[in-house]
Amino acid sequence: MSYVSEYSAAPAEQAARHFLKRLSVETDCADVHHSLTHQQQDFALLHVVGSPEAYAKRHLPGAVHLPHSQITEEKMREWPAGTLFVVYCAGPHCNGADRAALKLATLGLPVKIMIGGITGWEDEGFAFASGD
Repeated sequence: MSYVSEYSAAPAEQAARHFLKRLSVETDCADVHHSLTHQQQDFALLHVVGSPEAYAKRHLPGAVHLPHSQITEEKMREWPAGTLFVVYCAGPHCNGADRAALKLATLGLPVKIMIGGITGWEDEGFAFASGD
């Protein structure tokens, strides 16, 4: 018996619930890129870490710089009700996106984390934007 099969796989119904739950709070770089390049952006993309200078140097196209420390109920009123927010940070070694997602969810707003962050975007070979 291998380490893979040492523990039985979950029943299909339980696995389906698990993966649906994950997909309800996560997206990935490829899906965000596809949405951006096919004019299907139905979400607000938030760059939630770093200084304005770091953002100006390199960020995802169409992203708004809003550090997680600046997410407030008042600030989030700038977007229409029901806006889906996709947050990203530096990468797997950074928890800024988790902090932002928690704040947004606590405010009652729909949110997903883009797993991989800037590191994942770069690993995929996708282009960055620069400037304000």
